[in-house]
Amino acid sequence: MVSALLFKDSIPGRALYFALAHGNILISSETITELIEVINRRKFDKYLTNDEREEFLESLLVRAELVEVLEDLKICRDPKDDKFLNLASSGEANFIVTGDDDLLILKSYRDIPILNAKDFLELFSR
Repeated sequence: MVSALLFKDSIPGRALYFALAHGNILISSETITELIEVINRRKFDKYLTNDEREEFLESLLVRAELVEVLEDLKICRDPKDDKFLNLASSGEANFIVTGDDDLLILKSYRDIPILNAKDFLELFSR
């Protein structure tokens, strides 16, 4: 999501806006907390104003589906990424779209394909 915010016309940006237009984005309190923390890091100050960050978050929160995560399974080699797998499972996601190698290496989770943004877009351009 950070890449989509920084570069709206990038492949991750196009994937996010495609998903918002044609499906649902699932979020949880834990994933939103992480997103807020990440986009507010000082290293992004030269690229994003506070208003741009707030506008992105507000737009996302209005359009995304808040899911109560019912699982706390430990699957990923990076334990910080388990929250995304648990969210996908609890929210009955159709896809997990990520640039994170620790998630991509799994290829799927509970029959939910794990794709990078490019592969996600290619799937729907056929």
